[in-house]
Amino acid sequence: MRSLLVFGVLLLATGCSSGSGSLGGTGGAAGGGSGGVGGSGGAGATGGSGGAGATGGAAGTGATGGMAGAAGSGGAAGAGGNPRVELDTNMGKMVFELDPVRMPITTANFLAYVDAGFYDGTIFHRVIPDFVIQGGGFTSGLVSKQTNPPIVLETSPEVLHDYGALSMARTSVPDSATSQFFVVNAQAGAHSLDGDYAAFGKMLEGSATLDAISAVQTSSQQGYDDVPVTDVVINSAKRL
Repeated sequence: MRSLLVFGVLLLATGCSSGSGSLGGTGGAAGGGSGGVGGSGGAGATGGSGGAGATGGAAGTGATGGMAGAAGSGGAAGAGGNPRVELDTNMGKMVFELDPVRMPITTANFLAYVDAGFYDGTIFHRVIPDFVIQGGGFTSGLVSKQTNPPIVLETSPEVLHDYGALSMARTSVPDSATSQFFVVNAQAGAHSLDGDYAAFGKMLEGSATLDAISAVQTSSQQGYDDVPVTDVVINSAKRL
């Protein structure tokens, strides 16, 4: 089964090596399994993350040096609506609807990074056609970013890795996801990941952008595979 480890843990984690197609995250160490997809395994930022607000509530305040927690599920999405996030890249925009009901911890974690501006200026550091694009942990030159502490793995039989699914990358340790995420670019989906990775959102707009990013030229850089030759930059990530 193709796995997804974080770039930096599996693929581009600091000081790691990875095989073709692996997806690793910051801070961990992982062998390069073909097509693996992983999430960040790095140490949390000093102080840790603030608590997530209750449904519709206010964001928790992060401890000193930490990142403020995400606003409560639905709190910024309007009455009865799920949160939506726009990723504005140098190749176009993608809009995702998140799933705070079935994936509350994962959604709150992602929104905490969005609200803090963490993803602004980061890159998609791993691109594998007919599988996934992965980002959220590195800036240009494969410089890793410090993250909040990892979260527990959430899965749901009703939330699948279809085309356009937004999911968290992690290390081989289930409860290791931090900031890194991936988007499924396989038209048939990447259902070998179902039940093992936390899919928590679906694409509403931007399939042309996803397909364009998936077609960029990649190479091996600093010992890592599947790295775009020209940076694919997330200019901004924001709630809608």
